[in-house]
Amino acid sequence: MISVQGLSKRYRLGQIGAATLRETVEHWLAGRRRAPHPTAHAASAPGRNEIWALRDVSFEVQQGEVLGIIGRNGAGKSTLLKILSRITEPTAGRAILRGRVASLLEVGTGFHPDLTGRENMYLNGAILGMKKAEIDRKFDEIVEFAEIGRFIDTPVKRYSSGMYVRLAFAVAAHLEPEIMLVDEVLAVGDLAFQRKCIGKMETVAKGGRTVLFVSHNMAAIKGLCSRAILLEGGRLVHDGTAAETVAAYVASVQKLTAEQPLATRTDREGGEILRFTGVVFRDAKSRAPLNILVSGQDVVADVTYDCRSAVPLNNVVVAIALNAADGAFLSACRSDAIGKEFRLAPGTGCLRCRIPRFPFSQGRFSYNLIAYQQGVILDWIKEAGFVDVAAGDFYGTGKIPAPASQCVFIDFDWEML
Repeated sequence: MISVQGLSKRYRLGQIGAATLRETVEHWLAGRRRAPHPTAHAASAPGRNEIWALRDVSFEVQQGEVLGIIGRNGAGKSTLLKILSRITEPTAGRAILRGRVASLLEVGTGFHPDLTGRENMYLNGAILGMKKAEIDRKFDEIVEFAEIGRFIDTPVKRYSSGMYVRLAFAVAAHLEPEIMLVDEVLAVGDLAFQRKCIGKMETVAKGGRTVLFVSHNMAAIKGLCSRAILLEGGRLVHDGTAAETVAAYVASVQKLTAEQPLATRTDREGGEILRFTGVVFRDAKSRAPLNILVSGQDVVADVTYDCRSAVPLNNVVVAIALNAADGAFLSACRSDAIGKEFRLAPGTGCLRCRIPRFPFSQGRFSYNLIAYQQGVILDWIKEAGFVDVAAGDFYGTGKIPAPASQCVFIDFDWEML
């Protein structure tokens, strides 16, 4: 069981690593005397140099329950799991966890890079309070699940990110914790491994253990979780069934995209030297802006950006990922998939993505924007916007397919042999 009561976490900008040793000691002594720090008046000014990652969050999770935690980037999801994992202390409130906790908050959490996979398995088991005999009993099962048998005696610093996350998840899931905390790390693995992990978490939950699952994959949240909570700006704004909470999240994102320009969105990763500033969908022939797209219509998406680098950025990959309205991934238009990378000069510019015969059926779809350079994210906005699609004659037969027949159209043919 987990009980979270009035949990709050405040960070002070520039606090970590910004002070001298003397200032750090003075701050610690001031705290011990419960006296104000000599420079505390500046840091404690209302709203100045402070960020509340969590603010008065309360909820309970019963044994065997699978709770989804959703929200935009910066909503406080990861901070909540770090507090529950005892990685960081709350500023106010408390969290009570009854049972052994296994955390998978980021790739390789708790792994020592110089130790082998085998050694890290025993180290993690010891941290969880497992006896060597218990780890021995689970060893083969963990290695088989992680699919790293050939590399089990290789130092994990030589693992790829996929190998890292497979082993980390396998250890966390198989060493029989009463409570399992899982952040968005499953996005690192391939689709087959993600399905494998979700299946394992379902098994864990059916065994009476508790799972807290943070994800941007709304389909996974609805499929795995019986209940979900929604965080916005560090506050809990919705607590209900997974379907109800996902609907509340989608409504919140739609409101945000309608009210806040893309250039000023703060729920993004990267965005320091390259920032997306807008997207306009247009008819491919007339170039007229489109409020509603039609299935089978030739469209282009004009993506504007601001490059703040002092020198040109070479080998930039850009992508538009198209999702169902609830965030379930459907397809992606990645420039590197068709052999294209870009050289972006300093200043503003526009990139155009052509989508012949728009392949989605009627409904509302969301899209993500991402740009990266040699694997490093330059800018990434999830749910950057929404597009509404009307039914159209995709197959050119004069007939419009039934609305519920499919979500994405593909070219196909039938013949009698």
